[in-house]
Amino acid sequence: MRAMRTVAYNDVVEAVAKMAIEACYQLPEDVTQALQKAAGAEESPVGKRVIAEILDNRDIAAKGELPLCQDTGVAVFFVKMGDEVRVDGGLLTDAINDGVRKGYADGLLRKSMVKDPLRRENTKDNTPAIIHIEQTPGDELHIGLAPKGGGSENMSICRILPPSAGVEGVKKFVIDWIDQAGGNPCPPIIVGVGIGGNFEKCAYLAKKAVFRPINEANPDPYYANLEAELLEEINALGVGPMGLGGTQTALMVHIETHPCHIASLPVAVNIQCHSARHAEVSL
Repeated sequence: MRAMRTVAYNDVVEAVAKMAIEACYQLPEDVTQALQKAAGAEESPVGKRVIAEILDNRDIAAKGELPLCQDTGVAVFFVKMGDEVRVDGGLLTDAINDGVRKGYADGLLRKSMVKDPLRRENTKDNTPAIIHIEQTPGDELHIGLAPKGGGSENMSICRILPPSAGVEGVKKFVIDWIDQAGGNPCPPIIVGVGIGGNFEKCAYLAKKAVFRPINEANPDPYYANLEAELLEEINALGVGPMGLGGTQTALMVHIETHPCHIASLPVAVNIQCHSARHAEVSL
C-alpha cells in the first residue's frame, strides 16, 4: 500500500488567500506580453490609446494600490489532486473556501457572490467558490485560481449544433457571437471555445480554455490552426479595444475538445476580458 502525503488544511487556506490577492492585483506576464504585442499591432489610434491605458492600469495595480478591476469576480478553481495526497484537517473544498474568505477580506476585494440567484442577498465573503477537481497520479496538489468578472462571463453561450454543421458551422457560431458581444466583455479579449462532450462538458472546456497560458497553442496542429483562423477572423470584425473600433479585438483563441455523441456537436464560448487574472500554486 502506498504511503499518502498530507497537506495541512491551513496551508491550503493560506495559499489560496495569497493567490486571491495576487491574482486580483497583478496581471500575469503572458497577458502583459500579449497586450504589449497588441499595442504594436493595433492600427486604430483610439485603440492604441485604449491598450496603453490598460497597460498603465496594470502598472498602477501591480504597486498594490488598487485591484486591476473593481469587479474581482467569482473565484473559479481548477484543481489537480494526486491520488497519493490528502488534506489533513478537513475537506479540500472547505479549505479553498476559507482561503477565498480570508484573501478577499485581507485584500479588500469586492465581494460579488449572492446566496441565491433570485433573492440576491450577498454572502459578504465572495464564497462559495466554483471548484473543479481533477484526479491525477502522484502526490502533488496543484491549485489554479481564475477570478472571473461578470461583464465577460455574461457574454458566454452554449449551443448544441448538428454534426452536419462541421467545422464551418463551429467557426460561424463563434465569430457571429463575438461580433454580437461587441464591446461588452471589455476587449481585447481571450476567447475560450469548448467543442464536444455534452451540454455541461463543453461549457467546462470553454472555461478551462480561457485560462490556458496565452502563448500555448492547442497541441493538436489541426486545432492550433483552427485557433489561428478564428483569431484572424475575429480581429477582422473591427470591434477593437473596448469596442471602440480597431484591429485587436482578441488576444488569443483557445480551443479544448472532448469526444461526443454521434448525434450532436456541442459548442460553448467563454470570453475573458483583457484583465485575464490567474494564479497557481503546487503544495
